[in-house]
Amino acid sequence: MSKGNNGFSEAGLRKLREVLARHVESKKIPGLVALVSRGEETHVEALGTMRHDGGAPMRRDTIFRMASTTKPVAAAAAVALLDDCRLRLDDPIDAWLPELADRQVLKRPDSPLDDTVPARRPITVRDLLTSTCGLGLDMTATGSPMMSAYFERKIYGENGWLLPAVDPDEWMRRLGSLPLMHQPGERWLYNVSDDLLGVLVARVTGQPFEAFLRERIFDPLGMKDTAFHVPADKIDRLPPLYAPDPQTGEFTIEDPAEGGRHSTPPAFPSGGGGLDSTADDYHAYFRMLLNHGKHGTERILSRPAVELMTTNRLTPEQLAAREGWARNVVHLSYGQGQHGGWGFGMAVRTYRGDYAPVGQFGWDGGAGTTTYADPHHQLVGILLTQTGMSTPDSARVIHDFWTTLYQAVDD
Repeated sequence: MSKGNNGFSEAGLRKLREVLARHVESKKIPGLVALVSRGEETHVEALGTMRHDGGAPMRRDTIFRMASTTKPVAAAAAVALLDDCRLRLDDPIDAWLPELADRQVLKRPDSPLDDTVPARRPITVRDLLTSTCGLGLDMTATGSPMMSAYFERKIYGENGWLLPAVDPDEWMRRLGSLPLMHQPGERWLYNVSDDLLGVLVARVTGQPFEAFLRERIFDPLGMKDTAFHVPADKIDRLPPLYAPDPQTGEFTIEDPAEGGRHSTPPAFPSGGGGLDSTADDYHAYFRMLLNHGKHGTERILSRPAVELMTTNRLTPEQLAAREGWARNVVHLSYGQGQHGGWGFGMAVRTYRGDYAPVGQFGWDGGAGTTTYADPHHQLVGILLTQTGMSTPDSARVIHDFWTTLYQAVDD
């Protein structure tokens, strides 16, 4: 039989494995875990090794640093609070995040920090969920006073993404010392909104961000290996994170497993990029979204909330600005994540720019990860590597993964 019931063709899955194996055999990608599912059929490939110099093989339960693929999962905590009527989309955030009340806004994104006008309105919950709060990492203006201030005031590390080892209250104090780059609701900007959502959830609920995520999302979905750090009894399942040298391709360890950044609980759990997880855990989450918020017979999120999360929320003007940004970010300019819109914490395809159809939703991560679901084909694809985006190699395997996965849909 050539294919399962609404599944994949055997020839297509063979080609998928061959293409992934070619990347591992090239020695550019030490190892990977890929999971693809459609209908009742799930197929997993674990190829290569945990370390670039051999050793233990990759396994289905290997734990990876999800980096920015954290965003689609972490956003669900705030969405659960919308369902509970503990948050409302157009409520100002001032009551919970007073550090961001009464903002000044730069006259231009590259203005000096004191060249400002008052914000026309408060930041709302909706602005945080759609990444339009006026604060973000603008990769088109890396030398601007605002971007420099993020690093000088230790709001982000000098690599642009990692949070410093300070608690959320201190981070909020630092962030509150800066103006906004754009008026609230005006323009899509990356990452800061997602970290703010974690602080918002913790303050609204009175419990740690991770504890609320565990109670409402992780435990009900059986995501037993998903957390903001990897405990000692699982650390052997976490590979080192490599950042290959852009000139020589030599494997340098960006973050070791034992004693690394993910081996102890962080001072600030990052909704923008802090989760560690497995292919099966992420599959449970994205399959829940495809099932309109249900996991088996249990409802995790309401159907209308999931529809809000997974459809485009940006205006045409905001879409144009996001496209410009995507062309300047290394792992996107290699071909993923830049085909249109944004929902809550994730990209949503608004036009057909590659093999994936309109409506596909998910996101990619700078540590070499990609996670998307496709309602049209009822398909989930997850590819996890331990190779960061300092070279194009992990972006290329991600690109080839999606190209071959869609060929395996052979109805």
